[in-house]
Amino acid sequence: MTWQARPRWQTTKTTSRHHHEHTRSLGFPTPPRNEIVAGSSFLIPPLPIYCPTAEMPSLLVAIFVVEVVVNVINAIGATAINNLLWTLINFLPIPTSKAASEQRKLQADYLKVRRELNATSSQDEFAKWAKLRRQHDKQLELLEKKKKSTEATRSQFDTYLTGVRVVVTRAPQYFLPFWYATEPMFWLPYGWFPYWAEWILSFPRAPIGSVSIASWQLACTAVIAMFSDVIVAIIGLALGGKKEEAPISAKPPTEKKSGQAASTEKKEL
Repeated sequence: MTWQARPRWQTTKTTSRHHHEHTRSLGFPTPPRNEIVAGSSFLIPPLPIYCPTAEMPSLLVAIFVVEVVVNVINAIGATAINNLLWTLINFLPIPTSKAASEQRKLQADYLKVRRELNATSSQDEFAKWAKLRRQHDKQLELLEKKKKSTEATRSQFDTYLTGVRVVVTRAPQYFLPFWYATEPMFWLPYGWFPYWAEWILSFPRAPIGSVSIASWQLACTAVIAMFSDVIVAIIGLALGGKKEEAPISAKPPTEKKSGQAASTEKKEL
């Protein structure tokens, strides 16, 4: 918290007791004892004007960004994000992508051998069938091993992503309100709100008359949820308007067919 005084300081004669009470009521430190002399002149600052430090705007933006990220993740889904990142990573030149390509190759070879095995008769072509059967079993065993290895790697990848997601989103959601619980995000205009409203907005430990970080976080969550609902509704209306109506079958062709049937009956008569 920084305090910015008015450009001019007023010089007033006052007693030491009055000056001590005045400075304490304004939150300023008491002058040294050797300077408090009855009838002496002191510089008494006017009412202070609160000026938020450079830390507060960055904290306001940080809380808003965290809530936006959490809302986006909840809207898309953690599973969908994990699948998308896993697919993108498999295109990079890393061991994981190499293992995935080997698994796809083994699966293609296994399906090829299986089709040949199904097309071969065990009675007419027993030697060929036995050879294909051995290849089929070998390919299946290799494919199962590769699949288990890939699933273990994918499980580690999902666990890592879950940890990163918790550190990036959930940890700031709880740590920042706890650490900055006593810091005012900004001050409310004096006299605009009743005491109970100021108390609620400053809950839990911010100064009365200010907006606490918890209140700012709740406000950001509500506004982001409202805008996300509006965006989803607009997208739904836009996609619903583009859907073409199903064509309705016309009746004239039926009448034409009935007319043709009547003409054929007349010809038969």
